Amino acid sequence: MSTKMLSFVSVSQSQPPRRGAAERRNDFDEIYEDFAPEQASTQASRCSQCGVPFCSIHCPLGNNIPDWLMLTAEGRLEEAYAVSQATNTFPEICGRICPQDRLCEGNCVIEKGFESVTIGAVERYITDTAFEKGWVKPDLPVRELESSVAIIGAGPAGLAAAERLRAAGHQVHVYDRHDRAGGLLIYGIPGFKLEKDIVARREKLLEDQGVIFHLGQAIGTGDGEVTLMQLREQHDAVLIATGVYKAREIGGPGSGLPGIVRALDYLTVSNRRSLGDAVPEGELDATDKDVVVIGGGDTAMDCVRTAIRQGARSVKCLYRRDRANMPGSVREVKNAEEEGVEFVWLAAPEAFLGDNAVTGVRAQRMRLGMPDATGRQSIEPEPDGLFTVKADLVIKALGFDPEPLPELWEAKDLEVSRWGTVKIDRERFETSISGVFAAGDIVRGASLVVWAIRDGRDAAAQIDHWISERASASASASLAAE
Repeated sequence: MSTKMLSFVSVSQSQPPRRGAAERRNDFDEIYEDFAPEQASTQASRCSQCGVPFCSIHCPLGNNIPDWLMLTAEGRLEEAYAVSQATNTFPEICGRICPQDRLCEGNCVIEKGFESVTIGAVERYITDTAFEKGWVKPDLPVRELESSVAIIGAGPAGLAAAERLRAAGHQVHVYDRHDRAGGLLIYGIPGFKLEKDIVARREKLLEDQGVIFHLGQAIGTGDGEVTLMQLREQHDAVLIATGVYKAREIGGPGSGLPGIVRALDYLTVSNRRSLGDAVPEGELDATDKDVVVIGGGDTAMDCVRTAIRQGARSVKCLYRRDRANMPGSVREVKNAEEEGVEFVWLAAPEAFLGDNAVTGVRAQRMRLGMPDATGRQSIEPEPDGLFTVKADLVIKALGFDPEPLPELWEAKDLEVSRWGTVKIDRERFETSISGVFAAGDIVRGASLVVWAIRDGRDAAAQIDHWISERASASASASLAAE
């Protein structure tokens, strides 16, 4: 083992420099800076190089974290990048937006007594340095194949699959209804967590690798749209990686009032504005408004922190459980509180007030009850617990469900689950339609970007295998005919 490791007994955990709350409230720039080289090396050296690396086990991608931490501690950054990118298509993105406190860092062996290694920050530092030094190159295929694959969706699952399939030599075409590649990485995640040039940089690498993008191309049966069956006929295989975009709604009196908006609509307009696009002013702008965000996940955290930066008069987040049971990242909650967001715990909306537009939210105070069948505590209303929160903009961040693809695409043979997710063979990623595969959130439901990357890479391997098998079978049949 390297003599540079195991320094956690003498070196305290240190995060990268972070801009002050007063400064970062005024822009959408990322709040964390990169480690300085010496700091990155020192923090990486805190790794215990344990025999059973729980950080890797709890990483959806199975990243070889102890290995690239040791290489970073020894100053061997080009090798560290090589190890990192071997399992992760977008390490610089995961280093920025993964909830490390729930995954690798939250399961670090030294975490209990000495605080975890700052894995995410080191991962980001390694890849940013690799880009700066020119070590990041497109993974060009050794040989070109005649087979082609269509990928529907340019989000993390689709892009991860595109990179792997192209590296294997297939001709890859990515179709997306938006005008930029990236999906939620571009339009859903604010710039203060992931600046958009980071995503554009990866898109350029994929283009240099030979991936062909068809942006602004919707799938369906309308004018200018292409059908799923047309893609199946034009390509050897098709991968559905659309993600899930159908917002979960909330009922109750007044739920249809103007001023009550969906989280993704709100974030998309904000991100488009930051990208320089012309967007309509008004309902989807928090400037000088009392904002209430309903929900407790990472999307809710994106919304409250965006509203602060837009100059909201006040920003409150209503969540029906307590802080300990909040699904969003603990780090994000802390950042939001520093920036001026008020969290109203154990509060569930009951009705929305107003005549011509929303003016407030009537909420019910809740308390935690007995655990349910999953072990999670149930919630029940407090007696006489009604209260009102002033609001002239309410953002619903309650999660996402799949869009009804068989109906939208007129693809009745595409089987879906009772939740609307696309059914696949779990080993082969193939759907009920031969040669059509699916991966990412459209299969597993709304989840993390890192899981989408894992699914995209795994689906690509299965598609490559499927095409190879068919080519071999065809070649064998031709020889037999001769």
